[in-house]
Amino acid sequence: MFVVALTGGIGSGKSEAAKIFAELGVPVTDVDAISHQLTAANQPIIKDIEANFGSAYITSEGALNRAAMRKLVFGDEAARTKLNTILHPAIYDEALLQLQTKQMHLSKSTPYQILAIPLLFESPRYAQHINRTLVIDCDEATQIARVKQRSKLPESEIIQIIQAQTPRKKLLKLANDIIENNENVEKLREKVIEIHQKYLNTCIVSKTT
Repeated sequence: MFVVALTGGIGSGKSEAAKIFAELGVPVTDVDAISHQLTAANQPIIKDIEANFGSAYITSEGALNRAAMRKLVFGDEAARTKLNTILHPAIYDEALLQLQTKQMHLSKSTPYQILAIPLLFESPRYAQHINRTLVIDCDEATQIARVKQRSKLPESEIIQIIQAQTPRKKLLKLANDIIENNENVEKLREKVIEIHQKYLNTCIVSKTT
């Protein structure tokens, strides 16, 4: 199983990059999407979250109140650790299941898959399943502008989220590959296609040596 872990800070464009990989036929397992699925209305894990944080963090439909929880955990490290202790094992199990399932359907034209994971370097349990790491990078001003436009969050809250994530310098130091994404989607697409070809060649070489 050849897996490329795709990561980057909020607003970096990692989700857009994942979409482009998917359009190229590369299977994508998205940890954020799994998190949303597990915290949807009436999912089993909701009971654990409510027991630990209270009903104020659960919507009337029985789902995680993401806005309320985001405000709490990005201002309170202990609360963030508690939430991660509840969520991360379940997310990991589902991500691994999806990777293994998709592995059975890989072909010569798509001999690798993508694991899109924001907290890659904070989640060492994934390391044994990853062959390369790809960081989508942009400057902080671009991050803030993109998140403002997309999510309408106040700048102070965006900065809190950025500060809670792996520092940019550390991300770049730990990455095997980096795509700079300070421009538009068309430029990002060009760079993803270029690195896609690199990964195809890498996979072919790894299977024949």
